[in-house]
Amino acid sequence: MPHLLSIDQGTTSSRAMVFDAGLRPIASAQHEFPQHYPASGWVEHDPSDLWVSVAGVARAAVEKAGIPARDIAGIGITNQRETTLLWDRRTGQPLHRAIVWQDRRTADLCARLRAEGHEPMVAARTGLLLDPYFSGSKLQWLLDHVDGARARARRGELAFGTVDSWLIWNLTGGRVHATDATNAARTLLFNIAENRWDEDICALFDIPMQLLPEVRDCAADYGATRADLFGREIPILGVAGDQQAATVGQACFSPGMMKSTYGTGCFALLNTGADRVASSNRLLTTIAYRLGGRTTYALEGSIFIAGAVVQWLRDGLGLIRHASETQALAEAADPGQDLVLVPAFTGLGAPYWRPECRGAVFGLTRNSGPAELARAALESVGFQTRDLLEAMRADWPDAGGVLRVDGGMASSGWTMQFLSDILGAPVDRPAVTETTAL
Repeated sequence: MPHLLSIDQGTTSSRAMVFDAGLRPIASAQHEFPQHYPASGWVEHDPSDLWVSVAGVARAAVEKAGIPARDIAGIGITNQRETTLLWDRRTGQPLHRAIVWQDRRTADLCARLRAEGHEPMVAARTGLLLDPYFSGSKLQWLLDHVDGARARARRGELAFGTVDSWLIWNLTGGRVHATDATNAARTLLFNIAENRWDEDICALFDIPMQLLPEVRDCAADYGATRADLFGREIPILGVAGDQQAATVGQACFSPGMMKSTYGTGCFALLNTGADRVASSNRLLTTIAYRLGGRTTYALEGSIFIAGAVVQWLRDGLGLIRHASETQALAEAADPGQDLVLVPAFTGLGAPYWRPECRGAVFGLTRNSGPAELARAALESVGFQTRDLLEAMRADWPDAGGVLRVDGGMASSGWTMQFLSDILGAPVDRPAVTETTAL
């Protein structure tokens, strides 16, 4: 029987899952990797960590499944979006650490471009705002700060990619430099109406177009893996950015259907069909998926910190050892205390878009402790989600009444019940919560 191998490269870990022909998960492997914070608001990954962790978990998942590589019919890739890499086409060596989607180092550049009046044009063509979240300003920063990079880019010696392109390049041994429409749509360089890289916006950021990968459908031929990785070549047949992959995994195929994924951040998408809805509430217009050359659009709200707030409780404060402990702490919290946590560790995303904001806790008393902080952390995810859904319904009054949820935090019954209560709407959790990989 054929099987499928799904690679899910996330912000804090890489995962691989093997599914059988009935799309039932039969094996998985996961590996966390280090985060690098060289300055306030800066977040980086070592590109080798991304590639080595993916290669390791992919082989481990196949081994756990106990099937030969010849039984893998194809590979799908889903990935953290917007994270920006630049590498040498000849050697495959990165020129710098990857600049992660959370990174805010280009806030001043984006503010200057807004002040010069460029945002309406950029938003009309890309569906995005001039914000350091997206890849365009990150790539400009790399070209400005890596010695000789822009000149080499103009000579065609360098390649730019989001994480999917980096993985495809390495999986195929450098034979394929490509991305899919959903990842391209998050770069701030892609015209989502015309489905092409935009020359005017590339010129605005002084980005040579020789750097850019070929853009393909989500379901397309992305080449085959090197034979030495699995003992045989395996075709790569599907690619989608993580939030768009979760939208497909949640079967949000009709206009008005909504999903919210709770990973490191939280990302809500509303399917708007063939309509590119221009938000009046600072949401993003994006590509939900492109199949058979036909584009389906979505409204998206992006929250930068969701599951990462629980990681902060564990790694930053040392209040917990495992994420699962937060539910029991929240249940034990003093109901008479009203702590509010604003997890703006790397700024606020939609619908505020305030990159300069930083986190805060309100309502602390002498009796506040780990339980109250844990409850406030989980509640912060619900409050941020409500902000997004209120903005979506203002832009699209026909948005559905049910929110489909997935991702690590979706397994917390306490958090999802709180979310349902403050939304006043059903929250629908699937049997396979790893719908991004699915």
